[in-house]
Amino acid sequence: MISPMAWTYLFETPWGLCALQWSDLGVVGVRLPSHEAPIDHDFRRANRHPTAEVVQWGDMLRSYFAGDTVNFRTVPLDQMGVSETKQAIYAALREVEYGQTTSYGALAIRAGHPGAARAVGTAMARNRWPIIVPCHRVLAKNGALGGFSAPGGVNTKRRLLELEGAVADSDKPLPPGLFDKT
Repeated sequence: MISPMAWTYLFETPWGLCALQWSDLGVVGVRLPSHEAPIDHDFRRANRHPTAEVVQWGDMLRSYFAGDTVNFRTVPLDQMGVSETKQAIYAALREVEYGQTTSYGALAIRAGHPGAARAVGTAMARNRWPIIVPCHRVLAKNGALGGFSAPGGVNTKRRLLELEGAVADSDKPLPPGLFDKT
């Protein structure tokens, strides 16, 4: 269950229009920036003027997409309806540094749930706070990118990792993804 009272802040980033949804408890969700994709229905709820704190969170995301190293650990999350297990997984993932990666299994151990790699995968697929809860930093055990449920899929994940310097830029161009102007 998502907080019934949530508002949306839309702002431009170097990678396109981004949406941050918030409540009185913190960030409810983030919609990754895009030059083309329409804003999802869930992000079109009644708006109110963003507080200075909400604008600061948006500025942090804008800085991130400009290539700056940003630490989002202090950004509060509205985790209404999120299980204790998923909360532990998200908290452990927020400790993975900018430009670093982890595996599903290692994250499960770090979250206090050894052997729960599948639960980590489920938590990543349901992550409402991409970038703030950096699910793009979770890789398969063999270092493969694995999946990514955000628009643009694995290409979006690769671009985020490249931005952070976690994956070397490839000589082979990526197919158009979420962040590309067409």
